[in-house]
Amino acid sequence: MTTTAVREPLWYPSAIGLDELLRVAALQTRVDRKYVVPLSEVEALLAEAATGARVLEIDGARSFAYESLYFDTPDLASYRMTAYRRRRRFKIRTRAYLDSAECWLEVKTAGQRGSTVKNRCPYAWDDRVTLHPGRPFVRGALTDGAVPVDPDSLFVPTLITRYRRSTLYLPDSGSRVTVDTHLTWEDANRRLLLPGVAIIETKTGSSASWADRLLWRRGHRPARISKYATGLAALRPDLPAPRWRQTLRRHFVPAGRTVATHSTSWL
Repeated sequence: MTTTAVREPLWYPSAIGLDELLRVAALQTRVDRKYVVPLSEVEALLAEAATGARVLEIDGARSFAYESLYFDTPDLASYRMTAYRRRRRFKIRTRAYLDSAECWLEVKTAGQRGSTVKNRCPYAWDDRVTLHPGRPFVRGALTDGAVPVDPDSLFVPTLITRYRRSTLYLPDSGSRVTVDTHLTWEDANRRLLLPGVAIIETKTGSSASWADRLLWRRGHRPARISKYATGLAALRPDLPAPRWRQTLRRHFVPAGRTVATHSTSWL
């Protein structure tokens, strides 16, 4: 795939290691704001945001390849709860860090006042395509989150997302900003590529960060987008998508490129 490259933010005067980032800004309970930004604008935004920011650096690298595999019930309970903005909703995924061959099992539930609660545990690399070893963890997280779904339901692999991510730490607010590029979504039948856009996500305790205010000044407003649900809706136009119609029309249809895949090679 040919795509416009975004330089890693090497001009940032200060880096931060992963252990320190997790200590000062784990933000497992947080408010997320997502912005869909043309790739051509990302570098200028990062340059303006550089003052005081620290960039995550691991072994000299500042951009990392991610792969997330989402699990849902056969009738897509997770998707439908998100589509209709149910108060108690959830997402289940394995997240693989492709550069380090590290994997986590994650369950996200909705907290109070629009916050997101993320529970995660280390997961074996070879188990990332199945929930079987992690069923007790999933059951506990769904029960603790009071999600109205049977925690013993059948959850099946539904969607894969892949992208490259850079992460910034904002010391003044103790918040984080992630920049995702090279965005790809894939289900059993087709693959969607978005080579011309980036998803910028701010992760704060409650109040908006100055990164949010910078994006607002540049004319960008938080977008209704879920990597799982909006991506699945883009791949499957038959699904109800009341929350993402504008996002799909504005960002996915004009910029996206969908190609067929073969179900036998998906996982």
